[in-house]
Amino acid sequence: MSDLQKYIGNRRSADADFDKNFEEGYQSFKIGALLRQAREASGLTQEEIAIRLHTKKSAISRMENHSEDIKLSTLEKFASVLGRKIEVSIV
Repeated sequence: MSDLQKYIGNRRSADADFDKNFEEGYQSFKIGALLRQAREASGLTQEEIAIRLHTKKSAISRMENHSEDIKLSTLEKFASVLGRKIEVSIV
């Protein structure tokens, strides 16, 4: 177990507010991290993605760093520019 995982486990055990909001925040973070990872794997910059999506670099940065309330259609467009698809599952 990594130091980060230990910290998160301890913090979730000790702080009810942190625990209550952790999953939602983590999911937003994970989406942004996946977008960045896919973009970098494709060899594209934020500016290049922005041009292809007819938006600004700052909008791409926001998606990657603060991915709250991103529309599914926006995620699909982002993935399409990378030659990829979005998969959604309910578990």
